[in-house]
Amino acid sequence: MSNLQLRVISAIVLAAAVLAVTWYGGAAFRLIAAVITLGIFFEWSQMSQAPEDRAWAKGGLSYLPELLILVMAAAIVAGLPAATLLAVLAAVCVATAVLSAARGGDQWPAAGLAYAGLSGFALSLLRGDDRSGLYAILFLFATVWATDIFAYFVGRAVGGPKLAPAISPGKTWSGAAGGTVAGVVAAVAVAVALESPQVALLGAAAVFLSVVSQIGDLFESWVKRRHGVKDSGWLIPGHGGVMDRVDGLVVAALALYIVGAASGGGLDWPAGALFPR
Repeated sequence: MSNLQLRVISAIVLAAAVLAVTWYGGAAFRLIAAVITLGIFFEWSQMSQAPEDRAWAKGGLSYLPELLILVMAAAIVAGLPAATLLAVLAAVCVATAVLSAARGGDQWPAAGLAYAGLSGFALSLLRGDDRSGLYAILFLFATVWATDIFAYFVGRAVGGPKLAPAISPGKTWSGAAGGTVAGVVAAVAVAVALESPQVALLGAAAVFLSVVSQIGDLFESWVKRRHGVKDSGWLIPGHGGVMDRVDGLVVAALALYIVGAASGGGLDWPAGALFPR
């Protein structure tokens, strides 16, 4: 079986499972968001810090960042209000950063906590417990998945100038453009099908989200290159790790959360400003 075939099969299986959990929402989806949070931080830690270089090797604090991300994951599953979740995340990041600095370490653990925590935060708050949240996540999936798929195939078919050769040599400007067009088309189709009152806003948001998702992909590629690894992990056949699969999605989720909150949905119900109940 070729790597492409393995990627396609894995993607279909994952998409079906994620869509099923997304449909149910509630605690089930928050659990998925928490698992993504933990997976991202685990892989981030594996990439960024060798065991002998950990800043926590003395004083019984070897696994403090892992304990703190568990606190954040538990808060996400519990469905705490947005302000409380942000306060918990800020506290664990500050505690990690201060202790790391005091012990002469770098700030990769604190950065990983922020990245992983905001990923789970945005996904869980976007979905919420109502129909608006379901629609928002479906809109997000359509935008990011179409962008990802068409960027890959258009880039391979058309080729041309590289998008960021120093970070990800395989990505091209043609792929980025093709992915954005496909992402917007898919997003607008979903918005119309779901009878959103904000189709024009969502069309503009889709352009933004498509670009942001590709920036998220490039960011993860930079982190991997910075630490000399090809894949963030090995969990998903044909795709590598959790970060390899959700790098664009989680950054786009945070962007959509901000768009929804700023459009009148508020911190705890961002999807309400974009889709009907």
